[in-house]
This record gives sequence, C-alpha cells and structure tokens, in this order.
Amino acid sequence: MTKVTATRMAVGARAALAVAGIALLASCGGEEQSELRQELTALTKDLRGRVDPLPKVRTYEPVPYKGESMLDPFVPGRIVVTQAAAGGGGGGVQPDLNRPKEPLEAFPLEAIRMVGTLSQNKDMFALVRAGTNLFRVKKGNYMGQNFGVITGIDEGQISLKEVVQDSGGDWVERSTSLQMQEGRR
Repeated sequence: MTKVTATRMAVGARAALAVAGIALLASCGGEEQSELRQELTALTKDLRGRVDPLPKVRTYEPVPYKGESMLDPFVPGRIVVTQAAAGGGGGGVQPDLNRPKEPLEAFPLEAIRMVGTLSQNKDMFALVRAGTNLFRVKKGNYMGQNFGVITGIDEGQISLKEVVQDSGGDWVERSTSLQMQEGRR
C-alpha cells in the first residue's frame, strides 16, 4: 500500500465515523426531546405574566398627644416648689427661694465629682468637676439640685446639708457627702 492510499483510507474512515456520530445524535435526541417539550408545554400553558395589585394605602390618622401636662420621664426630676395655701408648713425648714442660684446648682449631685483640695490662708477649698468644667468651692457654697449647702471640707470628702421635700410635702434636712474620686479623669 502506498502512502497516498493509506491517507485516503484514513480520511474516509474519519468521515464515516463523523456521519455515524451525527446519525446517532439525531436518533437519541428526537424522541426523548419531544416528550420533554410536550411536558413543558403542558405545564406552562396556564402561566401568564400576572402581577398582584398593590395593597390599599390606609390614610394617616394622627393621634393627639395628651401628656403635655404630665412629667417628662426623660428629664431629671426637679422639685417644683408650690405655695401651699393651707397645711404642710415644713416645720420651719424651708429653702431660700429668692437667693441667686450658683453655677453648681444646675447639676445633680451625682454628676459632680470631687477631684482635689486646696488650702489657702487657713481656708480649705475643694476642686470639683461638673460637666467639662472645674470649680473651686468652699464652705457655704451651694451645689446640687436639692438646695445643698457645703457644711465642711476635708481631704477626702465634702459634707453637705440638703433641703428636700418628703412624701407629705414638708421640707426636711438631709446630710450627705461627696467622696474624693481617686484615679479618675
């Protein structure tokens, strides 16, 4: 056999193989594909591109707020001094409501921190921090929201006397102290 004849036979064999592969593919896909197409047609014949309508929008009905006259639960409580027409005299202990307020009376006592002491000409002063400010206070100054007057200052604490109302509306004195805050900034 010559080389040309062998090449022709190889090309012929390849062509026959290709024709057989195409015939096989055509015979396999025909019947199975037709069943699949019929099933898909049956399943999708009732499907339409349908969008449900949007829900009805209810009109806004405002609800009136009736709590303006009530105490706000988010504001720190402050004693409102009422002039009692009769009864509840307070036993002679009453805060001086006509004196000018000092700056530290705007802060609750829990928000004031003692940070140090100073001694100058035999007078003892305390350094307190309220908010972002530093204040120097002495005996007789007022601080806190309960009419607290400073009665004494020593190295570790400030002693105060507050005037508060009890549950019956009477004014009573209460002693408290503000301790030195060590190691805090």
